[in-house]
Order: sequence, then C-alpha cells, then structure tokens
Amino acid sequence: MQLKIYRLNRKNAIPGYMSQEASGIDLLASLDREITIAPGEYELVPTGIKIALEAGFEAQVRPRSGLALKYGITVLNAPGTVDSDYRGEVKVLLVNHGKRPFVVKNRMRIAQLVISRVERVEIEEVQDASELEETGREEGGFGHTGV
Repeated sequence: MQLKIYRLNRKNAIPGYMSQEASGIDLLASLDREITIAPGEYELVPTGIKIALEAGFEAQVRPRSGLALKYGITVLNAPGTVDSDYRGEVKVLLVNHGKRPFVVKNRMRIAQLVISRVERVEIEEVQDASELEETGREEGGFGHTGV
C-alpha cells in the first residue's frame, strides 16, 4: 500500500518511520510559533501535511509513549481516525495530563500515524434482543473478568 503525503510547508520534513519495524509513522508539529499547553488543557496542533489513503484503510493518530511517560502528554481522542476520503490537513489533539506547562515546538514529534485496514459492515436492525446470539460473557463489562 502507498501513502501519498502533501507537505503544506516545504521546509518541514516528510514524516516517516523511525525504525525498520516501527508500526507508526512519527507526525511532526508544523508551527509558525510555539504552542504552550497548560496542565489540564488541550490544543489542536497542525502537522502541515495532507494525506491520501486507499479506500478500505484508515490512519489512526496515536500518542507517543515517550511524551506520555516524560510529560503526561497524550492524544485526547486516541486513537483519532483519519478516514480514507479526508483530504484536509492532519491535526493532532494533544492534552496535557502533566503537572507543568508543555511547549510544542516546530518539527517536534508529537504523535504517530498507524495505517490499518477497515472492514465495512452491513447494518441490520433486529426487533428483539433475543435475536442477538448468546455468548458466555453476555452483559458482563467494565472489569467483570477480574484482575
């Protein structure tokens, strides 16, 4: 599969994989000025790129573990989804769960983009809950299996 990328700012690098077996492509901030995210606040950070995915795929915007561990910075709507028919600028909704203000600088690696296959389903409404197949789990959720 090929991912087409258009850079809105030719001075910034094209995002890429940081190792041979990396799952995610590192996304970079594309900023005219630094953005400071106060503790408990969030900001929409531009990446300066537009992408084109093949139909049947999505791009998932995921947090970078290093930013989460060191600063409490994560992607607020993780994973964010970029649909295959979206052609606008990819932006990242960062939130600061840390104790100190966090400064986002131009070209900083802020998130990662994981490309995944998407299966579309046919939606069928049933008239009674008994039409849903029974399972051993049934309605158990939110920690019902223990620790």
